[in-house]
Amino acid sequence: MPTFIKRILGLVVVVVLLVGMNAFMSREGLFGFGLPYYYAEIINLTGISIILASSLNLITGFTGQFSIGHAGFMAVGAYSSVFMTVYFSEGLEQWLTGLMGATLAQSIVFLGVIIFGALVAALAGLVVGIPSLRLRGDYLAIVTLGFAEIIRIIILNIDRVGGATGFRGRVPPWNGRLIIPQYANFIWIGGFAVITVVVFYNIVKSDTGRALISIREDELAAEAMGINTTRYKVMSFVISSAFAGIAGALFGHFRQFLHTNDFQFIRSIEIIIMIVLGGMGSITGAVLGAIVITILPELLRKLPGDLYSYRLVIYSALLIVIMLTRPQGVMGAKEFGLSWLKRAQRRPEGDKPVGEKGVPIAQQPATAVIDQGKDIEHGKEHA
Repeated sequence: MPTFIKRILGLVVVVVLLVGMNAFMSREGLFGFGLPYYYAEIINLTGISIILASSLNLITGFTGQFSIGHAGFMAVGAYSSVFMTVYFSEGLEQWLTGLMGATLAQSIVFLGVIIFGALVAALAGLVVGIPSLRLRGDYLAIVTLGFAEIIRIIILNIDRVGGATGFRGRVPPWNGRLIIPQYANFIWIGGFAVITVVVFYNIVKSDTGRALISIREDELAAEAMGINTTRYKVMSFVISSAFAGIAGALFGHFRQFLHTNDFQFIRSIEIIIMIVLGGMGSITGAVLGAIVITILPELLRKLPGDLYSYRLVIYSALLIVIMLTRPQGVMGAKEFGLSWLKRAQRRPEGDKPVGEKGVPIAQQPATAVIDQGKDIEHGKEHA
């Protein structure tokens, strides 16, 4: 089956699954069956975690730069997008509702604030990345950690976004929405999770991705081969920050409440655990790690009797066992069935079959290639 047809079918299947799952998790349910809100919330938070883990994996797993400030970029995207929604989007939404209906108007407004949050987070990544990505190892980690804490403290001191009390809607005396609208559902969260995986897979399989991997393997050798390592590191940092901003925007419009406690240092560590557990340098590993780290603590809450009191100990012990048995992560650097997502590329000249036997040029002996060249020249002379 042609790759194009596979992609179209895959897109149709994804859309149907997203719409079906969203209906299944709604209050009305799907065909009389529904999912309790507690489980629906876990699934939605898992989708947000997939976006966060995949985006950090581009920096840490594929570029080899150790960043522990990812929660800061998530906070930038969350607060900036919700700020626009609360204070500046209500009039636009009402105007669009009169033109095209409430559902489409809300979708356009929400998409706009998501893009705004991603751009602000990308700008923050650029501001941090340009001076700091000349550093390596522990020094870079300290800078990114410091940035995340600076962002958190700044937000704590901005009254218009609630400060230390949290942000759930307009803050008097400013006018705006009373509460944050719950725009985000599983269609949005699951859709952006799929988009994130597809985008990063294509980046990694492109020339840019090979440059990033070369930086991870040996930065000095990459520089010697003419790769502008600082440019590529900043590029990966900006792209990763933008997707962290998207995750923050979805988080804010799903939970309808923001507080700086959701973006502390431990949140960044949790995202790092996701990609280490799944396998650094594996996109499907990051997805698997996000699913496990988000769902496992909730499963341990169901432990019976006295075991419930030891759920955090059991959680830590399970992580230690996995790291001891699979130090490279569950997936290592392998991918699981994502080749069909790769964009089509031209076949290299050396792989094209030539001649009566159809043997590729790259596999023919040197004498055969020379003889073919002579035959072509003779053909031109006779013509």
